[in-house]
Amino acid sequence: MFSISSHLAPTSLQEAAQLLVSHPDLRLVAGGTDVLIRIHSGALEHVALLSLGRIPELKRIAMEDDLAISIGAMATFSALFEDPTIRRHLPFLAEAAVSMGGPQIRNVATIGGNLCNGAVSADSAPMLLALNARLQIESRDGQRIVPLGEFYAGPGKVHLAAGEILTRVLISPSDYEDMGGCYIKHSVRKAMDIANLGVAALCRLKEGIFDDLRIALGVAAPVPIRCQEAQLHAIGRPASPELIEEVGRLAVRSSKARDSWRASKAYREHLIEVLTVRAVTTAVQRTRGCCHGK
Repeated sequence: MFSISSHLAPTSLQEAAQLLVSHPDLRLVAGGTDVLIRIHSGALEHVALLSLGRIPELKRIAMEDDLAISIGAMATFSALFEDPTIRRHLPFLAEAAVSMGGPQIRNVATIGGNLCNGAVSADSAPMLLALNARLQIESRDGQRIVPLGEFYAGPGKVHLAAGEILTRVLISPSDYEDMGGCYIKHSVRKAMDIANLGVAALCRLKEGIFDDLRIALGVAAPVPIRCQEAQLHAIGRPASPELIEEVGRLAVRSSKARDSWRASKAYREHLIEVLTVRAVTTAVQRTRGCCHGK
């Protein structure tokens, strides 16, 4: 039995923002895949819910006039994977989306809920972090834009103040054009399980030399992280197998892996090195393929 005291479902963002001001006890719910589990387990009792599921603009996925790609916070993982704009311009994000849960979960789980949950194992976080994604956050008092890397406040915590709603994820064209990418999730039961490690790699090559390289990890630290030392080591150098092996070793330095019931620190560090090499190698191959297609 679910312990829910009330459930409100506004049809506009303005109405939702006003309800959050007039009823500060309301808890936002997107797809509900995390919140309902907590209610069912007794972690949340007599909770008042405000559902965002009836606000059409929050489900919109589109390319804007400035070529930035806008993803509504209520877009489901299935919608993300199937959207033609995402599949054409951000196929590596579609790859990450389809790794999340099974079809039943992907049909209801949303990208906004996945980020706002603050879980280090969120499958959308590493690739969006590598894409330098920005978050549009709105309240009755206005809106602000925050880089995803600054959104996380710690394990299970995000910088979302009372009355604020995450409305869109924004990706600039300079962060996806001519990029090759790859997302690898390691878990015991593949998509149906929580990640032991998530690795996202994006790169841009010029005549076989790294013009840009981005590596992001999930479940390698208290929050999703970028491997700055490994990235900088590659810029301006030929994308050789030997260099990529060095990048893999350097990626481990950025991590703060620890022992947990899912994996030991040593095993997770081994995964970081091996899967970073694999992800960067695949990203390089896909970048060359993209260039040859022009």
